[in-house]
Amino acid sequence: MSLFNRLLICILLISTNVFSQKLKQPSFQVVPLGVKGGIDEKNLSAYLLAPAKTNDYICLDAGTINAGIEKAIENKTFKISTSEILRKYIKGYLISHAHLDHVSGLIINSPADSSKTVYATKKCMEMMENHYFNDQTWANFGDQGPGFPLKKYHFQTLNISEETPLSNTTMTVKAFPLSHVNPFESTAFLIRNGDSYALYLGDTGPDEVEKSTNLKELWTAIAPLIKNKQLKGIFIEVSFPNEQPDKFLFGHLTPNYLMKELHSLEELAGKGTLKGFKIIVTHLKPPTKNIIKIKEQLKNQNDLGLKIIYPEQGKRFDL
Repeated sequence: MSLFNRLLICILLISTNVFSQKLKQPSFQVVPLGVKGGIDEKNLSAYLLAPAKTNDYICLDAGTINAGIEKAIENKTFKISTSEILRKYIKGYLISHAHLDHVSGLIINSPADSSKTVYATKKCMEMMENHYFNDQTWANFGDQGPGFPLKKYHFQTLNISEETPLSNTTMTVKAFPLSHVNPFESTAFLIRNGDSYALYLGDTGPDEVEKSTNLKELWTAIAPLIKNKQLKGIFIEVSFPNEQPDKFLFGHLTPNYLMKELHSLEELAGKGTLKGFKIIVTHLKPPTKNIIKIKEQLKNQNDLGLKIIYPEQGKRFDL
């Protein structure tokens, strides 16, 4: 073999190894501030997401903020004060829908917060302006809406499927509609940092029950990212065990419906593409016996080889 060919092989091996190492390195870091659905007001849906090795977090929903930050400090995830994390680390909020278990932390903590942007789709933003930040239910900390806007928060309306920069971060977001007791809308957020993506879904029912095509359209949009290994994980809810009747799902998923939807996603992305893929299960509803049952059912039904993650409040993990 000639010297040139040997050098060429060495270069190819080094390049392949560097690319392989890059794929293995985390793209995002996640700190759950709240992970449950239901009655525990100290542990409701809120997830801090930042590019790896930064503190430029966006908060995905905001059911619990202060109690979640305190839990993260207790777990030594953060080593600065609660106030500093709230004011300096959280760069903005992405709100999937305006149900109280997804916005109460944002509302209650607004007097102590710093100026930043709140992002939501039109209907969600209108609900927050008209029913919460309206100078009656709560002071209007926004820069638009009823009463006297205090202009602490910039309320930015997201257009569906339009990429929007997330202020003071290197990330962008695209919003996709979800059905949460159709016709009530929730939102999925596709967050991009460089060539890497994370997908967060707010509350959603299955297309079959909601008589919708929203999930199918979302899966179609993200299938190429899974095929190319650019999507690092999906945050998606499972609120009830399989025994819950369809008429009492109230716009939520069960293990059966989650797996059915993920099989539809695999059909679009290609057979075997979800093996080892990270699914972060959110919005588990108490009581504890139901949560245990949901986890058992997902374990037994996981025929796609998914890596199922159950986030714990205040404990960081990587994507």
